Amino acid sequence: MSEHKTSIQWNRDGKPFTPEGYSRDHEWVFERGQRLTGSAAPAYLGSAQGVDPEEALVVALSSCHMLTLLAIASKKGWVIDSYADEAVGRLGKNEAGRIALVGVTLRPKIVFAEGSAPDAEGLQRLHHSAHQNCFIANSVKTEVTIEPR
Repeated sequence: MSEHKTSIQWNRDGKPFTPEGYSRDHEWVFERGQRLTGSAAPAYLGSAQGVDPEEALVVALSSCHMLTLLAIASKKGWVIDSYADEAVGRLGKNEAGRIALVGVTLRPKIVFAEGSAPDAEGLQRLHHSAHQNCFIANSVKTEVTIEPR
């Protein structure tokens, strides 16, 4: 169907290679040329300027849900004026006792154009369909909960 290419680059840059000494910052490069600084979370000695992999997975789930929902809504004739989400990912121990992203909660707030909103049941079906068809949600084992605001 499609491929999605990325690359990362990290260098020691002369810093001591000890558990506390090396930088966790690295560069994420996407196939269309976008660049971001990746890092570990500050709790794991990363910098506040970088995006940590856990945050990236949470925002990927949030973004995928939104993009899928927008596509479905537009096909149904529902006009959306704005969409915002305050997603939260939770680290914890999984069934194997390993630290993992054990849950993600999406809290989307959708503003529909006047006279264009589905009823409450239609909105619930819209979120369910978006979740079922989101490529990223279909790719992860963690539980994803959707709590519309």
